[in-house]
Parts: sequence; C-alpha cells; structure tokens
Amino acid sequence: MTDILDQAIAFAVKAHEGAVRKSGGVPYILHPLETAVIVSTLTSEREIMAAAVLHDVLEDTSATEAQIRELFGERITALVVSETEDKRRNRPASETWHMRKEESLAALKRNPDPAAGLIWLSDKLSNMRAFYRDYLRNPDRLWDNFNMKDPCEQCWYYTHARDAVSYLSDTAAWQELDRLIRIVFAEELK
Repeated sequence: MTDILDQAIAFAVKAHEGAVRKSGGVPYILHPLETAVIVSTLTSEREIMAAAVLHDVLEDTSATEAQIRELFGERITALVVSETEDKRRNRPASETWHMRKEESLAALKRNPDPAAGLIWLSDKLSNMRAFYRDYLRNPDRLWDNFNMKDPCEQCWYYTHARDAVSYLSDTAAWQELDRLIRIVFAEELK
C-alpha cells in the first residue's frame, strides 16, 4: 500500500503540472514541497505533511474537494480547505486581495485543528523565503508580479499571519519567518 505522503506528492505534482511561481518561472510544485519539508520540522505526522503538499490544489488547480476527500480522507481535506481562499474569480484579484486575506486569517483563528497552524506557518515561511531571495536581487521590483503591489498591505498580511501563529514562536520556523518579515518589510515596520 502506498504511503499517504507519497500519494499526496504524486497528486500535487500532477495537479500543479506546468504551473510556475509568480516571482520568476520556478516550477510551482516546489512551493508545496518546501511547505511540507518545513512542516516536517514541526511534526512527524505524515497526514499533516500530506495536507501541506496539497494545500494549494483546491485554490490553484482543477482538483476538487470531492477528489481530495475520496483520495485522502476527512482530516486532510479539512486542512486543505482551511488553506483555500475564495478567489472570487468574477472580480479582479487585486480588488479582492485584502478581503481574502482577512477571511483567511479569520478561518485560521477559528480552526480547532492545531495542524492548520503548522501548515499556515510553513506556507508563509516558504513564501517569505522566496520574497527574501527576490528582495536581495531587486528590492524595488519585489511586488511587481503580485496582485497586491503595495508593500504596506503585504506587510500587514504577513505580520498578522505571523502573529496568528505566535503560539509557535519557540520554533525555528516561526523565528525564521519573523526574521525575514523584519528584513523584507524593514521600511514598512518603521
């Protein structure tokens, strides 16, 4: 029988096939894989790692909640759903960005499964690592490829995301996230 994490990796690779990161052509699948690697530093539960690998499939691919439930069960599905934004595809993404981020933060705070916080922290840390690399290359153009180009808004979101999982502040992952936020958003935090 195939391991749940192996199944999740295979599913995510296929679902994200051909997709690239906004920041410059890197295969998208590397983000959910990195998220799962970060989760693995916080827990040994393979279900949580599997949910981390799958965390963007509902939001960014044609995969459905029913497929995830059938293949991976209720808990993994609930964790993936908790990471999924309502993109409101009938409206411009830049117009709904702040609303979607507020909804995501509220959903995390309501989620009774502590695994949601582990995935959330890992996802945001993976993103901040990418932002930091881009920041080092060209800080003036950092947000050009994103729906929200205002660094103050990005700072608002990432500091609130960090604060929402501050109960994990004793972990290396949270401390790295905090450090990268302070570096990338130094001007906005003044």
